[in-house]
Amino acid sequence: MRRRAQAAGGPARTYFAYSTILDHDAFAEWKEQHGYQTFSLPEGRLGAALDLALVYDFPSRWWGGRVAGLADQPGARIWGRVFTVSAEDWAIIQHKEGAITGMCVERPVRVEVDGQVIDATAFTTAPNRRSTDGPISDRFVEALRRGAQAAGLPADYLASLTPAE
Repeated sequence: MRRRAQAAGGPARTYFAYSTILDHDAFAEWKEQHGYQTFSLPEGRLGAALDLALVYDFPSRWWGGRVAGLADQPGARIWGRVFTVSAEDWAIIQHKEGAITGMCVERPVRVEVDGQVIDATAFTTAPNRRSTDGPISDRFVEALRRGAQAAGLPADYLASLTPAE
């Protein structure tokens, strides 16, 4: 809450969300656990992050296996939603994405939205936390798929979300 108060009045941020924040149930559970019950994301727009692929490179005790981050891959696309987030609320996004604990880091991404390419910020696994040890979390993949479906991401992209080990 202190970070939110310090950021009040700053510039809004463009956020590209591609993971479990798009799953209503997983996000509601996280908000309840962390005291953000009244927070909700603003209206988002469908977008595709360019030259990126999902990689399951973070072993998560909470999810019971590896969860997804981003990897540069020319020609690849990751679908998600683009949100304009107030400076005050950016601290909540950082908390949800794991930047506060050092699990994830912010990274710039290029996102195609409504036929135009815009700059946004996404979150990915911190380089010093990357690992492919252990299985991919089935529970995480289920939440990823539910969120993608709820967000209206393309059907062919939804089908691609079941990773091959």
